[in-house]
Amino acid sequence: MFFRYICLILHQNIAAIETYYGKGKVLVTGEYFVLDGATAFALPVNKGQRMEVKRGRGSDIKWKSFCPDGKEWFSGNCSLFDLKFEKFTDKTIAEKLSAILYEACRLNSDFLSQWYGFKVATHLEFNRNWGLGSSSSLVYCIAQWADVEPYELYERTFGGSGYDIACAKADGPLLFTRSEDEINVSPVDFEPDFHNNLHFVYLGKKMNSREAIAHFGNLKKKVQRSVIEEVSSLSKLCATTSQLDDFCKILQQTEELVEKELKLPRIQKSEFQDFEGTIKSLGAWGGDFILAASLLPTDYVRQYFEKRNLKTVIPFSELTSLEKAFHPA
Repeated sequence: MFFRYICLILHQNIAAIETYYGKGKVLVTGEYFVLDGATAFALPVNKGQRMEVKRGRGSDIKWKSFCPDGKEWFSGNCSLFDLKFEKFTDKTIAEKLSAILYEACRLNSDFLSQWYGFKVATHLEFNRNWGLGSSSSLVYCIAQWADVEPYELYERTFGGSGYDIACAKADGPLLFTRSEDEINVSPVDFEPDFHNNLHFVYLGKKMNSREAIAHFGNLKKKVQRSVIEEVSSLSKLCATTSQLDDFCKILQQTEELVEKELKLPRIQKSEFQDFEGTIKSLGAWGGDFILAASLLPTDYVRQYFEKRNLKTVIPFSELTSLEKAFHPA
C-alpha cells in the first residue's frame, strides 16, 4: 500500500504542468533612443506567449513550439549534459534556445541541475513574423521557469533596452527609461477617446531587432543629450494627450526627429503621402507595424492599405491591452 502511494506521488510530480506567460509589445515612441537613456512609450498587447513545462523521463528537454493555429513550427531535443540540441527542425532557433538556457543556468546554478528531463511546449498567440515580441515573451517565460531576473537574461541573450520585457509583465501602457544604474517603469492611463481613429498595419516585413540596434550603435555618438531629452518629452506627451490633433502632431515630431538624427526616411513621406491622416513607424523602422491615425472611418483605412496589398489592419483596441477598458464585460 505504501509503495503504491509513493508511486502515485511520483507520477503526480512527473505529470504536473507549470505554466508561464508573457505578453507581446508595441513601441510607440522612443525607438533607438531608448537604448541611450531616452524615455519610451510602450504598450503591452493582449496577445502573448504561453509556455508549459512538464517533468519527463530521460535526461533531455523535449521542446515543441506552436503557432496560433496549433501548427508546430519548431521541435528539438536538448541534452541536459551540455544544453545543446541534438535533434532539431531549425538550427538557428536551436542554437538560440541553447544560448538562453545556458545563460539562465549561469544566472541560477540550481536551474536544470538535477538531471531529470522535461517536456516544454510554447504557444504563440500572434503571428511570429509580426515582431510583437516572440523572443522577449519567450525569455520572460524562461526567466520565470529558471527563477532569474528577466532583464538580465534578455540583456545576455538579445541585448536591447528591455522595454519589451517590461511589457511582457505589464498590466497596461507604460513609460520606460533605462539608465546605466537602473530601470524605471511607470504605468500610464492611456485610454484616449480617439482610440477608434487608430489602427495598426502590418507591412509584411519582419525586421531584425539586432540589426536595428547595430545601426543605432553606429550613429549614437552623434546624438546630443538634448535630443534624448526631447525624445523623452515627446514620449511623455504622447502617453498623456487627450486630443487626436495633438497626438498626431507628436507622432509627426517624433518621426521628423528620428529621420533627422538617424538618417532614416519617414515611411509616410516615402510610401504613403496621400494617406488622409498621420502614419508612425513602430519599433525598428522599415518593417513590422505602423500606426495609422485618421479622422476617417475604419473602412477608409482598411481599403487604403488593402489597395497596397497590406491586408493586416487591426483596430487599436483589438490588439492592445486596453480592449477591456473600451469594451467592459
